[in-house]
Amino acid sequence: MTSSKDLPDSTVPAAPTPAASSPTSRSHRRDLRPGEVPPSRYLLFVLIASVGCYLDLITKRLVFAWLGDPGQGKIWWLWENFIGIETSLNRGALFGLGRGGVLWFAAFSCVALVGVVVWFIWGRVGQSLSLTIVLACITAGILGNLYDRLGLWTVGPDGWPQDYAVRDWIRFSYYDHVWPNFNIADALLVCSAIYLTWESFRVPAESKSNDSNKVSGLFV
Repeated sequence: MTSSKDLPDSTVPAAPTPAASSPTSRSHRRDLRPGEVPPSRYLLFVLIASVGCYLDLITKRLVFAWLGDPGQGKIWWLWENFIGIETSLNRGALFGLGRGGVLWFAAFSCVALVGVVVWFIWGRVGQSLSLTIVLACITAGILGNLYDRLGLWTVGPDGWPQDYAVRDWIRFSYYDHVWPNFNIADALLVCSAIYLTWESFRVPAESKSNDSNKVSGLFV
């Protein structure tokens, strides 16, 4: 009985060598170039914006179908005299500011929507996960209120809107002190604005010093 030691060198099986990776095996993956936005960020942006807008519109529809139009004095309290659900119509901007200029605010919303999308796509903001989420929330808020400002929720049999107003239903109050009613779209816009403001004050000290050096270098 012979062993592998007795066999000639030519008959000893060679150890398997790792197969070299071919270009075709690497074709399914591609490393991102510096400054390139991952495709998944675009999908995340669209997903968050769509879900946020849908939640805003569906809650408005359900609450108004449940409690009816404003002026009926119906309030469903979650916490008596503090947090409740009450329908109201806003023909101005956020929290009732600028009443009567709903169509002007609708035009401004269209401009803001285009600005956010352009900033996200061409400004490569999608490199940041947090900014992707925040801008998607802003987009959802703009779309939700723009739908109402254009009167699309009051389109009659003739195909024309019957009223141009934003539907609000979240009520905060402290006994006789009542905060203007708002909706999910307003909450998304305000929370996003607060986050962006907070982030603007969190610039690292190193980047601040680098920026100051760049500015001082212009005058040397």
